[in-house]
Amino acid sequence: MTTALTDNFGRTIEYVRLSVTDRCDLRCHYCLPEGYRDFQEPAEWLTFDEIERVLRVFAELGVRRVRLTGGEPLTRRGLPELAARLSRLPGIEDLSLSTNAVQLKKFAGALYRAGVRRLNISLDSLRPDRFAAITGGGHLGKVLDGLMAAKTAGFAPIKLNMVVMKGVNDDEIEGLVRFCLEHGFTLRLIETMPMGATGRAAAEHYLDLQEVRHRLADTFELVPAVMPGGGPARYVQVAGTSLKIGFITPLSQHFCETCNRVRLAADGTLYLCLGQDDKLELRPLLRAGIRDGELKSAIRAAVAHKPERHEFREQPGKIVRFMARTGG
Repeated sequence: MTTALTDNFGRTIEYVRLSVTDRCDLRCHYCLPEGYRDFQEPAEWLTFDEIERVLRVFAELGVRRVRLTGGEPLTRRGLPELAARLSRLPGIEDLSLSTNAVQLKKFAGALYRAGVRRLNISLDSLRPDRFAAITGGGHLGKVLDGLMAAKTAGFAPIKLNMVVMKGVNDDEIEGLVRFCLEHGFTLRLIETMPMGATGRAAAEHYLDLQEVRHRLADTFELVPAVMPGGGPARYVQVAGTSLKIGFITPLSQHFCETCNRVRLAADGTLYLCLGQDDKLELRPLLRAGIRDGELKSAIRAAVAHKPERHEFREQPGKIVRFMARTGG
């Protein structure tokens, strides 16, 4: 095994967010524009063999955590097979999945058997009409069925991700807290980000989560907490319960100084920062026959130039790619 991946700011990279598709079966208005059809062709995606090879190399470089993302990863045919292959890679200690849960009822058991243990599930509203409006026609009942199937399958923790939008769903935050208390889920609140035209359009609904934290403290007794997982959330716990609430605050309180992750898009583009354009195109290298040693050197060189931080506040129009194209 080789020494750990580090960038020029002393941060160790031990977490890869792996997108397996840029497609999704929902159309959340902050992620994909209505009527968007400019998806990549499947031939442009990395194959399972290519993904396994790249992640094996990352593991040999010290990566220990992998999260399967999209788009919606459950729309990629054979995903449990890929999960099983990745969970068997030496060095990979934590395999998780981000999903909208529309198809989770069907796949929960297979994913758990494949080695996935933790889930992040997008849930912006518990009102069927509002959920449909936010997601472009999605059915809340399918998501709730998927949630319960995941709970039955044994996934833990199950984290619900709520993108908080002023005037859209911010009146439901306390309701989501109580829902998580009832079912034993973790709640993570996320600020809107100016990713692509849709993300910038959603900026009019931006809500500083520092305000939300103070608001919740008026209703619930909150105490500091930590939670494993390698992500950017800062956690509190509702006193006297097991419920933890995470705040992901890329604008009001960025977390760049502790960033430990890179994103591998479905087409093999390695993005070094969500809010910058620095990247390494891996697919052409793989299909040109690059050797493992050369691949490691290319990854090391790219990570060494990982930007210090994003500029969502300073340059909100900088990133034109959509979140679904980058990988969640």
